[in-house]
Amino acid sequence: MTKEYQSFAQFYPFYLNQHSQLMTRKLHYIGSTLVLVCLFSALITASFGIFLMLPVLGYGFAWVGHFFVEKNRPATFTYPLYSFVADYVMLFQAVTGKLDHSYFD
Repeated sequence: MTKEYQSFAQFYPFYLNQHSQLMTRKLHYIGSTLVLVCLFSALITASFGIFLMLPVLGYGFAWVGHFFVEKNRPATFTYPLYSFVADYVMLFQAVTGKLDHSYFD
């Protein structure tokens, strides 16, 4: 049975726990960064076909981490909005050195 999260603050510790392996987090960081680079590139160059690649880049790297490294079900299947936001919160916290490592192996 899946727990119902009523807020992002409740969800985020669960999200971090689902990314306990460093390789999973690295794959998320790569995918999320590529999404941002491609998004800005598409906007600057008006190459809007690039938008079609954004879900493939973002979810592709993340799901490889979940299915082959963590061997768990991506939280985005149950909590798509919270998971999307959490991807970028985790990336921002990692880049700024504020990521809480107590959730990781």
